[in-house]
Amino acid sequence: MRLPGTRYQEPGWEEVRKLLGQCSLAALRGCDPARLLDPAARAALLDDYVEAAGVQLHASRGSARAQAAGNGYGDSVLELATDLLFELQARQADWDAFCAAVAGETARDPAFWGPAGEGLLRKKVNDMYAQLRDKVDADNYQAACGRACSPNRMYAYRMLDTAYGELARLFAGWEQHRGQVGAILGRDVPPGVAPIEVRQLRSIGDCRPEWILRWSATLQEFGGAPGPLHTRSKRFASLKTSPDKIGAMLREIGDYEALSANRDQDWLQDLDDASVWVEDYWRVIQESQESATPGPDRILEAAQDALDAGEPESADDADPADALSPGTAPDPAWPALALSVSLPPGFMEAAGQPAGALGPAERLLAQDGVPVRLAVYAKLLGPGDESYPDGWRDPATGELPTMQQLAALARVSLPTLRKRRDAAISRLEAALGRSMANEVQEEADAHG
Repeated sequence: MRLPGTRYQEPGWEEVRKLLGQCSLAALRGCDPARLLDPAARAALLDDYVEAAGVQLHASRGSARAQAAGNGYGDSVLELATDLLFELQARQADWDAFCAAVAGETARDPAFWGPAGEGLLRKKVNDMYAQLRDKVDADNYQAACGRACSPNRMYAYRMLDTAYGELARLFAGWEQHRGQVGAILGRDVPPGVAPIEVRQLRSIGDCRPEWILRWSATLQEFGGAPGPLHTRSKRFASLKTSPDKIGAMLREIGDYEALSANRDQDWLQDLDDASVWVEDYWRVIQESQESATPGPDRILEAAQDALDAGEPESADDADPADALSPGTAPDPAWPALALSVSLPPGFMEAAGQPAGALGPAERLLAQDGVPVRLAVYAKLLGPGDESYPDGWRDPATGELPTMQQLAALARVSLPTLRKRRDAAISRLEAALGRSMANEVQEEADAHG
């Protein structure tokens, strides 16, 4: 089972539990039982235990169990075990509960600390870490989702996931379990014809709450012991009469299972590919900087910087877009430029014609030309504002031309157009005292 923020609810937990139990027994053998039984000495003993168990974990780092996958997020068994060990050091209450349980066993049987009691001691260690696991995952779930979650609720999630697994097993072998499957479905299941529910149960999200309740009820008859929802325990009291809660929890598990179904493998491959690409890119840049001839990226950047900084040598060399201001004569190249970006041949003339008296924003933008002026409007008001006149719009979209189209009309690169647009907006902000968007909107309304 995987839920947001959780790390210990997957099958890898069994190996984490075994590794912690193995290392804990080795660490506890070196402890003085008298200190463990003395409440005043437990805090210092916890530090000693964590240090000793950490040494044992480190010594086992090369084992197959330690290196095994602990969950689908890429954490190894060793990493999960180490994190949980140090989490215990921050939760004194869990250690105190463990010590109290051990003290109770020792009072009943003084030989508890001997070889005969090793199995029971390991069970106490397992119980301590199982409770700690649910507390840690519940806290992380709350941080990830912003929803309240207690350790008991985390335990309920896991119970429902286990119940779904049992249901799926029974449904898959429905012919061998017709009696129990029929009881779960609430009807008789004839031989030879698979119930439609068998085909419908494809994931935990498809599991119905009433199936879980009936499955738990059938365990007394078909398994010999009461099911988790039919015991005297109060652990699942809130679920026994709340099928809607069960359904919501099943869907939540199913939704996150579907979301994380790739187990991060595809993303890890993309990460590796991206890392290799970035390494190659910086290697080429480094080699170009160290060689006599700059690399292609540096050549293009230098050339573009020179074009941006340079002034036209003559009127013939001037950028037609920059020169276009009210009253400017049309340039013969404009129709071809407009057609090259799928705009009407007369677009530049139509977009450059004043509509009545020029406002202050229009006068300040006139020196920048049509592409920059339209880029400013698109930035401040958006490309599809209803106040724009038809002459400004691309007939294909009904909106202002894109930045790529405007850059082609201005005969500059897209980054250069962005710099000129931002420079024009800065001038407007410096020259006009009120909101740029309001000022430009008023003048656009005047054009409309």
